[in-house]
Amino acid sequence: MFGPAGIAYVYFTYGMHHCLNAVADREGKGSAVLIRALEPIWGLRGMRTRAPASLPDHRLTSGPGRLCRALGIEKRFNGADLVAGPLRVLPRDGTRPKILSGTRVGLTLDDERAWRFWIESAAVGRR
Repeated sequence: MFGPAGIAYVYFTYGMHHCLNAVADREGKGSAVLIRALEPIWGLRGMRTRAPASLPDHRLTSGPGRLCRALGIEKRFNGADLVAGPLRVLPRDGTRPKILSGTRVGLTLDDERAWRFWIESAAVGRR
């Protein structure tokens, strides 16, 4: 998490889940964004081989642990370059995506700050 921006920070939590973060600040400053979910568009066959059979496609990557399991992300990806490495964060169609924000789901501490971010999806009503 203290590396340069654009590097993957992958860790194992609760003895059962990997989580993927994108380092978001200059080297030496601990700052990262947890990648909590994504919309599975292609590669579903491979994701399905790593997920419980009862899990529907739209939930394969809903949550940081499920996302990592579906994509096969493990500690060996820690430090990977998210632009040129084996894990790449790219817009779907090559254009700059519209980034939306809002309050975190489930926070009950009267915190109305926009701590939740997502890319506007072409699928209406899905984030």
